[in-house]
Amino acid sequence: MSSIRVFNTLTRKKEEFVPLHPGKVGIYVCGVTPYNHPHIGNARPFVVWDTIHRFLEHEGYDVTHVQNFTDVDDKIIKAANKEGVTWDVIANRYIKAYFDVMDKLHVRRCHVYPRVSEHIPDIIATVQKLIDNGYGYVVDGDVYYRVEKFSHYGELSGRSLDDMMAGARVEVDERKENPMDFALWKSAKPGEPYWESPWGKGRPGWHIECSTMSTKYLGNSFDMHGGGSDLIFPHHENEIAQSEGATSVHPFVRYWVHNGFITINEEKMSKSLGNFFTVAEILEKYEPEVLRLFILNTHYRSPLDFSDARLEEAKRSLERLRTAQQNLLEIMKVITVGPDAESMALRQKVADLREAFLEAMRDDFNTSLAISYLFALAREINVYHQAIMNGSRKPDGKLMDQIIKTWKEMKSVIGILEDEPARSGEQGTEEDDSAIEAKIAERQEARKKKDFARADAIRDELAKQGIILEDTPQGVRWKRQ
Repeated sequence: MSSIRVFNTLTRKKEEFVPLHPGKVGIYVCGVTPYNHPHIGNARPFVVWDTIHRFLEHEGYDVTHVQNFTDVDDKIIKAANKEGVTWDVIANRYIKAYFDVMDKLHVRRCHVYPRVSEHIPDIIATVQKLIDNGYGYVVDGDVYYRVEKFSHYGELSGRSLDDMMAGARVEVDERKENPMDFALWKSAKPGEPYWESPWGKGRPGWHIECSTMSTKYLGNSFDMHGGGSDLIFPHHENEIAQSEGATSVHPFVRYWVHNGFITINEEKMSKSLGNFFTVAEILEKYEPEVLRLFILNTHYRSPLDFSDARLEEAKRSLERLRTAQQNLLEIMKVITVGPDAESMALRQKVADLREAFLEAMRDDFNTSLAISYLFALAREINVYHQAIMNGSRKPDGKLMDQIIKTWKEMKSVIGILEDEPARSGEQGTEEDDSAIEAKIAERQEARKKKDFARADAIRDELAKQGIILEDTPQGVRWKRQ
């Protein structure tokens, strides 16, 4: 396996990736709190981690990918009370909404999607361990974590406990030993769901769920933990404190990987500003692969500015890739011959582009740079296609095999154009395509009979369906708008 470099938030530097167990990678990513439809800020980490997962498997690793659902939360309870339904109705509705849009974005399913509500006994056991180990303490049915006892507290976020306390906006609770202590278990309030525990009726605190579920499925120490930069503090900082306090295993996570923030037209996304967009709303205007390409065309650690202008740019870029794919399949229909000096040089160029693509991905999963090499390959395909179609070149069979394999390899890692034929635009069914081909054949027959009015009428009819025809010396090409 080739060396992969990963920027580790914990050490604030790029490090060679060395998994805990050779050939295997354990990944935990913080999932959504399902109280509303997933928004663009939700989409970014899951598209990024899907791509990282794809690439690690490409490199030969056996990946176990775990992503939770926080299905017990204040926001869910508030939404449920507002609608007059139980909390699980809200959670199940928006978990379904999550899968609906992520499937469209080609985000492959993780191996495990643990829910808080299904792991309450495990969470209670973790809290009890923390109490037994001196990290947790009980006050009136609530359980808190002693941050001062954990010597590594603040290492992930780069803050000292004193600095945190000086700048913190912490709800005053005189029962806490330290204002920065956080809840492991919260006693039940009227109108809230609750579970029985050794400390009375209650429910888990926010952070404890991820410590419990990640270690349950990946072990007390594992390779990668991901999420948005907004989770570094307090969520991930507290996860480390809880997990290591309960298991006495250090480090809890070997590589912390965080994606950057999303802005909307260079402003922070906010419902109050009216610039809050759900994925479903975006997909009403743009097809899913446009959004996926838009997200991955920026390095995951960099800020990502969301705007219609940039989505339109991604739409045009995707169309260029589709054109290259269509040209590639057209070349495949031409009888191949042996290599010549030019095709041998192109073989080397394709090999170089493939290696550059993979090296970009190995360098902290630089999808932005990798995609530039995919476009470079698309340009080579288009130039080669033009030369073959005008008769100045004959395709080299082995070169074609190499190009096809490399093209499929690159787009599979990025997660686009995976299940499309060569034609541009949205993919139709085989029946749709057959009907279009029949219409084109009818038009060709009309042209042979010099019935140009009928031929033009068929072209107009197809244009109304979004089908664009292009007459070439090699025959009629068509694509969807």
